[in-house]
Amino acid sequence: MKMYAGIDIGSCTTKSVVIDEQGNLLGSDVRRSGIDYKTVARESLSAALQGKSMEGITVVSTGYGRHNVSFAAHAKTEIACHARGAYFYVPHAVNVVDIGGQDNKVIQLNEKGQTVDFKMNRKCAAGTGTFIEEIAIKTAIPIDNLDELARKSQKQVKIGSYCTVFASTEVLSLIRSGVQAEDLARGVFESVVARVLEMIPLADTVLLCGGVVAYFPIVAEIFRVHVKGEVIVPPHPQLTGAFGAALFARDV
Repeated sequence: MKMYAGIDIGSCTTKSVVIDEQGNLLGSDVRRSGIDYKTVARESLSAALQGKSMEGITVVSTGYGRHNVSFAAHAKTEIACHARGAYFYVPHAVNVVDIGGQDNKVIQLNEKGQTVDFKMNRKCAAGTGTFIEEIAIKTAIPIDNLDELARKSQKQVKIGSYCTVFASTEVLSLIRSGVQAEDLARGVFESVVARVLEMIPLADTVLLCGGVVAYFPIVAEIFRVHVKGEVIVPPHPQLTGAFGAALFARDV
């Protein structure tokens, strides 16, 4: 059986995916990227292969550190790979929203899966996974508890700052004014969604992917409140870019 692999080296996490000729997921791995991209790429792919040999497997790399994967046949941009991975699940016109550790991407695809427009937020980490982590640290709320806590919210709290540093200060002011933890948690996720919606108008079908969507399902629920069209979360949303890279590897 032939196998194909995609490796997505992001600024925060590295994702590896192994598929067969039909696009079935055979194995995957997610781990922190650290500072040695070459090593983490090999270790992540090895884990995704689950003991199988890397020999003869075509690999395509993507993400922030894609050019550090020396054994990859090709390197593709995050835009191309997220578009390819998303279109596999939604084979028609769709708005792809990727919320990652350090940036957000919105990619608009036509009915043929071609990119017609895209936006990236790289000016500040506000509205990303790093933003959520920073707020969790600042408030001493375990990050694994944020989703469940936010679901208990009964009061809307707005966090309007566009900068993570200013947002942290804003959060401290809210705490001092007596805002409850559950309302604060909900406000953090509402802020993440607001930062994305400010990037580009979203309508019709929206596919959400990225680590934030994978770890915090409430984000998708909030999008469904604010977006008129259908909001879809694919299987394994954090692997969408790596999966798209693997599909490109299959076509090499």
